[in-house]
Amino acid sequence: MTSCMWKQMDSESRILVLIPAYEPGDRLLLLIDGLRERTDYKIVLVDDGSGEACADIFEKAAAKGCTVLKHEKNRGKGAALKTGFAWIWKNRKGTEVIVTADCDGQHKVKDIVRVAESVRTDSRELVLGSRTFQGEVPKKSRIGNAVSRKLFTLFTGMKVWDTQTGLRAFPASLLPWLLSIPGERFEYEQNVLFDCRRQGCEIREIPIETVYENENRGTHFHPVCDSLLVAMRFLRFSAVSLFCAVLDFFSGRSVL
Repeated sequence: MTSCMWKQMDSESRILVLIPAYEPGDRLLLLIDGLRERTDYKIVLVDDGSGEACADIFEKAAAKGCTVLKHEKNRGKGAALKTGFAWIWKNRKGTEVIVTADCDGQHKVKDIVRVAESVRTDSRELVLGSRTFQGEVPKKSRIGNAVSRKLFTLFTGMKVWDTQTGLRAFPASLLPWLLSIPGERFEYEQNVLFDCRRQGCEIREIPIETVYENENRGTHFHPVCDSLLVAMRFLRFSAVSLFCAVLDFFSGRSVL
């Protein structure tokens, strides 16, 4: 069950920012303030079962003009994104570009704007805000992204520098496709990248600043469970690709 609080703003914007949030802190409010100061973007939050302890944060966000959607229980980042996508598709027909961002302060307002404004609305493309991983980056984050990047290239033949970035933007016309992709947790974002080639969707990357607050302790990425989900997706993709290659090979031989 998803409930919704919505404060209608006077002006309409072609760009909408979607932020999935689980147990957010004050950095979410700072991000909202920054977006309000610099842009006229609509902002939609999905409270992914954060509970009463975070109710004040979402109430303040609603008072700042944000749309707040709510999961009664935690369902995962993928589920939160799809709840937001479904609401936008149904209620925000004038939206041309959607940009997703994390709630933990990893994305600077300037980078959100750069990524959002770069989207070509008449295209089929997914624009990634790709972190450079320079400076002081937690070791587990640097290693995790390096492994994920190499595996993605190995299994798909595509080179994507930051496969785990949550800062992504795309034309609103891609919403039906994004809603059809499986995944409820962090593996959903990996599934999106895997499906791009099949859908003829271009991936374009824009370098952004790498920000890790307090050694990235605010993240809800579970290093064991969520990494296993991502790894299983790699294996599944590999198995399907191998099956198709074998099928094509024998089909070709039978013709000869």
